Amino acid sequence: MRIELVTEPGDHSVPNEDYAAVGSTASGLGGTLVVLDGVTPPAAAHGCSHGVSWYVSRLGGTLLELSGSHPELTLTQCLAAAISRTADAHSPICDLSHPRTPQATVVVARWSADHDGGDGRVEHLVLSDSVLLLEDPSGVVRPVLDTRLDELRPAVRGLPAAERIRRIEALRNRPGGFHTAAADPSVAELAVTGSTPRGRVRSLAALTDGATRWSEVFGLGDWSALHAALRKEGPGAVVSRVRAEERADAAGVRHPRGKAHDDATAVLVELPTGR
Repeated sequence: MRIELVTEPGDHSVPNEDYAAVGSTASGLGGTLVVLDGVTPPAAAHGCSHGVSWYVSRLGGTLLELSGSHPELTLTQCLAAAISRTADAHSPICDLSHPRTPQATVVVARWSADHDGGDGRVEHLVLSDSVLLLEDPSGVVRPVLDTRLDELRPAVRGLPAAERIRRIEALRNRPGGFHTAAADPSVAELAVTGSTPRGRVRSLAALTDGATRWSEVFGLGDWSALHAALRKEGPGAVVSRVRAEERADAAGVRHPRGKAHDDATAVLVELPTGR
């Protein structure tokens, strides 16, 4: 089994607001992957005494534990329980009703071993704009995407940056808008979920939008090419290429983007074969 993971801040003077971890079962044939991308609030306006890095670490660790140790729970149930537990861990002075209380995008994948002569499964959950890539044994790559945020962008294209941001933010965790994991566990029901027979998944990769800039911002290749780069060169090389492209266009003239550099995380898991 091959597991490679890299996560690094966009700015080394501030904490990384991404989270990534992979856990395996005792047999090594089952496991769980969790990737979160914390949402950076404007200034300190989030009503919380902890901050985004604390939130993603607490939510991510709880989600990994629940998904790995409770196979009887769906990933939706695991995310809802992790959000509730994290909300309970906030101090009494934290305002969890604040629209920018710490929150994050979510990718979870859980694979089970083959058993009793039948296939295991690869389950997935994606919430907001981080990406999961599933590769089948023939090398075909299927992206699992929550496209709701992207579907909102055309309506604000051409507006001044500040107005664009204001209008998009007004739709965060609102009906008809897009959703991130914050303090309300019911958001788990809105995630993109599914399940694939274990035998139809050779490898999987999860990336935050700081790493998917490789495809989505810098146009270095499609999802299949990105996955191929992860397998051939490794996640570290993919993130290094993103950093090189960011430095080459620091002002965002050729490749407009919200931040010159963003936290970037990429995880690759090649599943073991055999029972």
